[in-house]
Amino acid sequence: MRVRKKPWAEQYIKDHSDLIVTAPEQQLGHWQERFSKPQPIQVEIGIGKGQFIIEMARQNPDINFLGIEIQESVIATALRKLVESELTNVQLVETDGANVDTLFAANEVDKLYLNFSDPWPKTRHAKRRLTSPNFLVHYQQVLKSEGKIQFKTDNRGLFEYSLASFNNFGLIFDEVWLDLHHSDGNEGNVQTEYEEKFSQKGPIYKLVAHFKAEDKKRG
Repeated sequence: MRVRKKPWAEQYIKDHSDLIVTAPEQQLGHWQERFSKPQPIQVEIGIGKGQFIIEMARQNPDINFLGIEIQESVIATALRKLVESELTNVQLVETDGANVDTLFAANEVDKLYLNFSDPWPKTRHAKRRLTSPNFLVHYQQVLKSEGKIQFKTDNRGLFEYSLASFNNFGLIFDEVWLDLHHSDGNEGNVQTEYEEKFSQKGPIYKLVAHFKAEDKKRG
């Protein structure tokens, strides 16, 4: 979906370089230096307007959060929310989340969030899905041995594909919800803007999984 360019976004990002990174490769292995104190690092790939990651940071002050978004106008809106929140355990990253293996050192990340990613519905585009093996191999590299992936979507086809992809890759499922909002798994669920808008149209699917320890060692 094409996003309307915000003329103020570029300068606003430059004015708040203490909260947003535009050259993330330079932070490889040194992300803790962006925060006031070292804590476990959790990463959301594709933050939209930032509602999820900012609320997660507010509820979890003992965790450092990094939010990745490639669209300048979108991440600038999230940055405005972050500035207003005055939280010190969130940093935003303007880049393509598909390149996660170039952004983080091995075992640098404690948890990854994939929220309502582009489903890329055509079969020939399956390799572009963020839950495809092409990306799982990179998640395996940057996650700690006990690190987890949390994935939410309203797209049944993408969810079924992701279940098969994770299983075939050898991940272990910790949680699987076929209708999150009408289950006990919804307690404490932090919603994205998209989730709030579209959850009334059908079920929200969620899974949490981790790599086998022996696979991590081989990786």
